[in-house]
Amino acid sequence: MPEYDLSFSSSSSTDGGSYKLMELPPELTKLIEDALANGNHYPPTFTVKGDPLEDAVLCTTDKTYSMRSVNLSNSILMVTPPVNTSSNSGENDMVVIRDQVNEIIELAPTVPKLHKLSSLLRGREYDDTGEDVNSASSSKRFTYEDARAEIQASDVELDCGLKDRRILNVNGELRPITPSYLNSLLELLLNLLVSLSLPHDAAPVEDISSVLADEHEVSRAVSTQVMSWFGEIYEGKWSMDVQAAMKEVGLGILRNHKHEPIEKQELLAKWKSFVGDTFESSISLDLLLGNFLVSTSQMGEEEMLTYFAASSLPVEPAARFGDLFLTRTRWKGEDIEQFLADIAVNNKERDKLLLKYCRATTDATGVWYTARAQYNG
Repeated sequence: MPEYDLSFSSSSSTDGGSYKLMELPPELTKLIEDALANGNHYPPTFTVKGDPLEDAVLCTTDKTYSMRSVNLSNSILMVTPPVNTSSNSGENDMVVIRDQVNEIIELAPTVPKLHKLSSLLRGREYDDTGEDVNSASSSKRFTYEDARAEIQASDVELDCGLKDRRILNVNGELRPITPSYLNSLLELLLNLLVSLSLPHDAAPVEDISSVLADEHEVSRAVSTQVMSWFGEIYEGKWSMDVQAAMKEVGLGILRNHKHEPIEKQELLAKWKSFVGDTFESSISLDLLLGNFLVSTSQMGEEEMLTYFAASSLPVEPAARFGDLFLTRTRWKGEDIEQFLADIAVNNKERDKLLLKYCRATTDATGVWYTARAQYNG
C-alpha cells in the first residue's frame, strides 16, 4: 500500500466548507459513465435550482431530484496534491488536507415544482379579446427563459407542465389560455374536422389554421400550439389525441359545477352533444378521474358530480391531506389515490404518503382511509 505525507493547506481557514460530496443514484452514475465512454461527446447536464427560500433541487434534462443533507458517522478528509508539484520536486508522495466533510448530499427523485407557474402567470391569461401582447407592460412579461430559471423542473418536465397547464408561448411570453376560450377553440376544431371532411389522424395543419385565422381571427401561432396540446404535428399533418381532446371538453363542462353538482347522465348528455356523433363513443368518466367528487341526489337515486380538481389542491403533502379530509372525513382507497398522483413520483411514494397521513380500514366494499391528524373545518 502506498504511503503519503500529509500536511495542512496554508489556506485551510478559507478552504473550510468549500467542498461538498454528492451521492449519485445509479441512473445518474450511468449517465456520467456513458459520457466518459463516449469521449464526452454528449456530456450530461446537471443544474441546481432554487431561490434562497426554497429547498434546492438538481435537474437533469428530463428529471428532478431533491437534495438532502445526511450526516456521516465518520469524517472524510478532502486532499489534493501540493500546488505546483513537479516530477523532480520530491513532493510526489505528499498530499495536502484542504477540508473536512461531515455530511453528504443525498439525491432522490421528486416531482417537479411546477405549482409556481400559477402565481407567476396570474393576470396574464389569454382569451379572445384580441389583445396585442406587444403592448403589455414589459415588467409583466414572463418568458420561457424566465420559467427555466425560476421553476424547479427539468426542461422536459417544464415543457410537459406548460402543455398540461395549457400555457401558450405568444411572442416569447408565457400566457395561460382561459378555459372558456380553450373550449371554444376545441369546439371549432372538432367542427372543422367534420365540415371539411378531414381525417382526425392526418388533418392538414395549414388548412385548419387558415380557416381559424380568416374566419374566426385566431392567431396561427395559437391554433398550432392548441393542436400540439391535443395530438402530434408531423410533416404538416395533425394527428389528434382523441382521448386528450375529449377529456378537455368534459372538464370544460364539469368546471361549471364547482358549487352546484350536475347529474351524471346530464353531464354525459352535454358531453356527447358537444363532441358530436363522430367522437361520442370516445367519452368516458374515467377520463375525468381526479377532477370530481361523487354524491347522490336528495332522492338517493341519481349520481351527482361536483368539480373538484387535484390541480387546485396544495402541493405540500400535509396540506393536501388536510384539504382532502376537510372535504371528506372518509375516503375510499381508489378515490383518494386519484388526488395524490401529482405529488408522488410513483405508486410506492404514494403509498408512503398514505401510510404517513392516513389510517386504513378494510370492509366488504374495500379499503377506506381516515385522517391520522384531526382537521377542523
